[in-house]
Amino acid sequence: MLERFNEAAKRQVHSLQEFFVLSGKAIGFAFSRPFYRGDLIQQMDEIGVKSLPIVLLTGFFTGMVLALQSSVQLKTFGATMYIGRLVAASMIRELGPVLAGLMVAGRVGSGIAAQLGSMRVTEQIDALNTLGTDPIRKLVTPRVLAALIMVPTLTVINDFAGILGGSVICAAYVGIPTSLYWRTVFEQIAAGGFIFKYLPNDFIHGLLKPFVFGGIISLVGCNFGLKTTGGTEGVGIATTRTVVTASILILVVDYFITQVLLAFLPS
Repeated sequence: MLERFNEAAKRQVHSLQEFFVLSGKAIGFAFSRPFYRGDLIQQMDEIGVKSLPIVLLTGFFTGMVLALQSSVQLKTFGATMYIGRLVAASMIRELGPVLAGLMVAGRVGSGIAAQLGSMRVTEQIDALNTLGTDPIRKLVTPRVLAALIMVPTLTVINDFAGILGGSVICAAYVGIPTSLYWRTVFEQIAAGGFIFKYLPNDFIHGLLKPFVFGGIISLVGCNFGLKTTGGTEGVGIATTRTVVTASILILVVDYFITQVLLAFLPS
């Protein structure tokens, strides 16, 4: 029993070591040649542009629900005019980054694992090695860089869609003028404080998180994809593991990033 536990622990440590080695190589190759710019642009389109509809829908309806629920509670205290501040703070600081990260993990993370897993089981990655092309430089680095660029971009769009959804609810159901709603939104952004006198602290919270989430999604997907074994069944297992692992890591890392940011950038 103890020997079995010891072997399992060694496998986990070895897997973790392989993940960090892959991460280091993928990031390091971004600063050396050859650099596959065409692959980067293709992955930016795959990760960013094609994820836009689901991110817009998620953000818009999340903002609508948030405004609707908060209006019920704030109405008790006669404070419905502050719905804009609540929606803006929730979307920019927390819901926007996390929801965008989870949506991208479900769509893009699974896609990366499936693509690389299929290439692994059909020996296409071995063919790249035979031709003298590093698979990490060719396949992993463009995906990681594209995720680091596009996930924060999608988060900004998600935030705006959510705040816009809250505006629709306030105008249609709560009876708050649109001008008042947007004024309270900007008041909330200003109230969060500024760093370097120009950049709102809320933006630091809202952009640092998705940057980290993008790295998590792409690296986890590439890691499981490259380690795929067992044919088509193995591809399915790698895809499932990617989505589950990336989603859990996003939620866990979000907590620790929030703790650090609140310590160094208090509202």
